[in-house]
Amino acid sequence: MPGVNGEVILRSRWRRALRVVVGIMAAGVLLAALGLVLGGPVPLVAVGALCLGIGLAALRSASAEVRADARGVRTRRRTVPWPDIADLRVRVKTWPRGEQSRHVLLALRDGRERQLPLPVGWGGDRDFDTGLDALRALHRRHGTPESDRLVIVSQRTAGRGSVWSPVLCVLLLAGAGLAAWLVPHVDAYEREWEAAVPCTDTTPAADRRECLSTLPAVIERADKDGPKGSGRLFFADDQPIDRLRVSREAALEFRPGDKVELTVWRGDIMEVAGSRYIWREHVSPPGDLAAVSAGLALAAGYPAAQMLMRLRGRRLPDDEVLPSALPFAAVLVGTGMWLLPLCYLHPTTLFDSPKTVIWAAAGTVATLAMTAWAWRATGIRPPALTEADTEQEEVFLPARFLESTDYNPHGFGTHIALGGDEPPAVTPGPGRYAARVIPARRLTVKEVRRARGSDGDTVPRSWHVADLDDAGTPVRLAAAPADLTRILRALEAVRTLEGASTPASDR
Repeated sequence: MPGVNGEVILRSRWRRALRVVVGIMAAGVLLAALGLVLGGPVPLVAVGALCLGIGLAALRSASAEVRADARGVRTRRRTVPWPDIADLRVRVKTWPRGEQSRHVLLALRDGRERQLPLPVGWGGDRDFDTGLDALRALHRRHGTPESDRLVIVSQRTAGRGSVWSPVLCVLLLAGAGLAAWLVPHVDAYEREWEAAVPCTDTTPAADRRECLSTLPAVIERADKDGPKGSGRLFFADDQPIDRLRVSREAALEFRPGDKVELTVWRGDIMEVAGSRYIWREHVSPPGDLAAVSAGLALAAGYPAAQMLMRLRGRRLPDDEVLPSALPFAAVLVGTGMWLLPLCYLHPTTLFDSPKTVIWAAAGTVATLAMTAWAWRATGIRPPALTEADTEQEEVFLPARFLESTDYNPHGFGTHIALGGDEPPAVTPGPGRYAARVIPARRLTVKEVRRARGSDGDTVPRSWHVADLDDAGTPVRLAAAPADLTRILRALEAVRTLEGASTPASDR
């Protein structure tokens, strides 16, 4: 926080726990050393190593410190002068449980970014806001900020990339390629199994591995609770083997003392035949693997679509929200509806018959049409006000004022009512219940823009935001582009009528 001579000093709130952290580390070292001295008891050494690891991780957080003065921003590792800092930004991270953390980013003039260890905010942490304001005040005093607007970068904005998207895409494509490479091998294995014939007395010993041989056996007991929901058969005198994994249904059907006949092929037991039940080893058809390969390739398409959206938005401001990649997910689902059955039914004969060729061609045309639709639906269009027809009937358009005002107390409004005989009003739903009339005369449109990270995650990616002046107070109105145009035109029309009906002496 602000210190003497304009210096800002930020320390971890866990700094008082440094003694506890050091104690945990010391206990970990002692336990590990004691375990080694006593001959290496594994539990003692493991507990010691765990304590040491936890202590090292906590030590970094508890000892974090950031200092800022007229020269620049200093951490324990480096000092960054103010002239090298183009802007101070906020990075928002959303965690699996919905919690959000905020960190300060130093946007350097060479295009790089550095994240400060402090301040760190969770939710509406006022200490984070206080520390950020102090750093921005020093930056304005001793540096040259690119903008007075606070840039907030999140997973939805153009300036926040993810290294996991390309990694996940490559891994899925590698899995799809491996599965596709295995398809002909699995197909050959299935064909050889189906073509195998029983061995005869004249079959050479070298060829008996490729034919079907039978062995007698007696079931000693059956275990229906095997690993991964399977069952196990145990054979008397451990002959020809001690146990065999089978399906749970087979383990329920066989009884102790049952005499069975085992069919062996290539050294594996492929069939157990008894008087009441016959169990056969499942041989995966190549269609299963081909469908898995196609599914993995389609799954890789979604992170690829996310990377494509970031590539298309590379010229946008870092805090501008990118369109969602969900339309491309719909394309992938639609493609899977024709591709997966085709791969399953014709894994190795895709182009061997006119039927499959027509199937593949028609599906490809459909996918291209859906891709063109998705490309257009995810286009980054600059905000602009177009002409809108005057509302004749009452409509309720999804829209939200992002600030709490007298006509939107506590942010209760989810729709705006237009048309009919009533003036535009904020409503908590598609109805006039609890409607609050919008004071159109007080509102002036300053800018219509795309959504930014500072507008929050509750604003859909496809919506636009109008920055308004409400008698000197800035407010924001968010809605879909076409709906926002209709709302602003309606407010302008009401403002014009009110101005025309007001006597000149009262203006």
